[in-house]
Parts: sequence; structure tokens; C-alpha cells
Amino acid sequence: MICFKYCLNQDSVELQASDWSGLERVYVNGEMVSSKLNFGGQSEHQVPLKDGNKAKFQLFIDPQTEEVMCRIYKKGQLVASLKQGQENLSRAQNLLWQSLLGVGMLGGLVMLVVH
Repeated sequence: MICFKYCLNQDSVELQASDWSGLERVYVNGEMVSSKLNFGGQSEHQVPLKDGNKAKFQLFIDPQTEEVMCRIYKKGQLVASLKQGQENLSRAQNLLWQSLLGVGMLGGLVMLVVH
């Protein structure tokens, strides 16, 4: 899971993206305001803020560094450019594989006990 958090004036915004399921969610002040499935290299969300303006979130992978980037715009102006490095993604993928391996081993053990 990748998570980007930022404060836009009176709003707390958060973008969550699962590198496993492809589900992306955007929260404003704890309330989910946008969600979509994305299996591509980039996506965009436009969400309403408390002050009536909209914020735009662009999520993409930088081809040079392989870092996941989140750019946040308000009124057409870039206000934040956040990133998470490849090591965070690798750690999340390793945890996922370890979990799947553990479930597989547990399933095999159950099969042995049943027979």
C-alpha cells in the first residue's frame, strides 16, 4: 500500500494506492471522495475541497527513478510533489509474497492433517 498525505489549507488530503489490487482512494478530511481501479502507470483524481475549489491528484511512476510520484494541484497550480522510492514498493511486495507463501504452507498442512 502506498500512501501520500498532505495538508491543503484547511483540508487534510490523502491518496492511498494498492500496488497489489490496483485500488486507489482519495480522502479529504477522512471522507472518501474518489476511488478507482488502476493497473496502468498513471492516474488522475479530481476532488472537491472544503472551500469549494477542486484539487487534482496525479499519480504516476517516474521512468527514470522508478519512484511513485503524487502531484497535487489546486486552482491549476502545483502545490506539492510527493514521492515514494522503489525500496518502499519492494518492501510491500516482499511482505505480500511472504503472506501468500505462509497461506500456501498453512493450506498444505491442513491437507496433510485431513488425509
